[in-house]
Amino acid sequence: MKTETTTAVIVNIGIVLLAIGIGSVNIAPINIMRIIAHNVLGLDLYENITHAHASIIWNLRLPRALLAFCAGAALSVSGAIMQSTLRNPLASSYTLGVSSGASLGASLVIFLGIALPFAPLMSLPILGFVFGLGTILIVMSIAKRLDVRMENHTIILAGMVFSLFINAITTLMFALYGENAQRMILWQMGSFSLRDWHTVYILAPLTLVGILFVSRFKWELDIMSFGEEQAQTVGIDIRKVKLTLLITAAALTGSTIAFVGVIGFVDLVAPHVVRKVFGSSHRYVIPMSAVFGGAFMTIADLVSRTIISPQELPVGAVTAIIGAPFFAYIYFSKRKERV
Repeated sequence: MKTETTTAVIVNIGIVLLAIGIGSVNIAPINIMRIIAHNVLGLDLYENITHAHASIIWNLRLPRALLAFCAGAALSVSGAIMQSTLRNPLASSYTLGVSSGASLGASLVIFLGIALPFAPLMSLPILGFVFGLGTILIVMSIAKRLDVRMENHTIILAGMVFSLFINAITTLMFALYGENAQRMILWQMGSFSLRDWHTVYILAPLTLVGILFVSRFKWELDIMSFGEEQAQTVGIDIRKVKLTLLITAAALTGSTIAFVGVIGFVDLVAPHVVRKVFGSSHRYVIPMSAVFGGAFMTIADLVSRTIISPQELPVGAVTAIIGAPFFAYIYFSKRKERV
């Protein structure tokens, strides 16, 4: 297992360097490392590296690649937690309405011009995060009222119904304030364009803290994967653990889409691939979901900005092209197993 893990990390580093180096100006990986060393350690640039190339790498491509990796890692770990906690291979934060809630928060900013007085420039990400996280809290509250035991199917059903309700409100705002619809559509499809180090400085620590916190529950997740009755027999407080994990997963997703928009299917694809390669132990599922999801998102962003260059595709469209067939494959394969 250590060999597979080491190989995955090395491949992931190579993917990030590839994403940084490819663009309108291609820059070799060794020169990328020299540019990073120049900015971090203060070393002199080599003669064959221009200051323009150094600026492109350090100010544009490196923060964008790191942001894509952090977003992919956060979404993938969130998906892994959702699937394990709810014991449903199709479960995700999007199923429970986190993305719908974040979209409603973004709609208030884009369509109605609502701005926070203490941080007007951060209104969209803050409201997106608050509404996304608030949605999961409401869903859990509804599920608890409908079912004291908070069965998994009750939570999923409550999430889907509430998500449809929020989507209806967002659609109504589209109809009433259509002049800003283009900006909202672009946000809903996700993009890492025009993001800088400031976004990385915020999202990277949030992602790392969230993943480390979730890793503390790897034993509980392993036990819960065999069923809630088995977990209760060994003393696990199912309701408390489930609520904690679902809120943390929603926070990971909400903080990500608040800054880069709604990007789907990464949280569905990455955990399944990781379980196929590394097994079902959450000792490996959580960190390797972060690694694979980060690499997947980095590649998707590379494709989105280069395939029809100089134009750029929304990265959410790229992940959907890959993820939608994968979603159908999982659904029908599970259905065939039941038959």
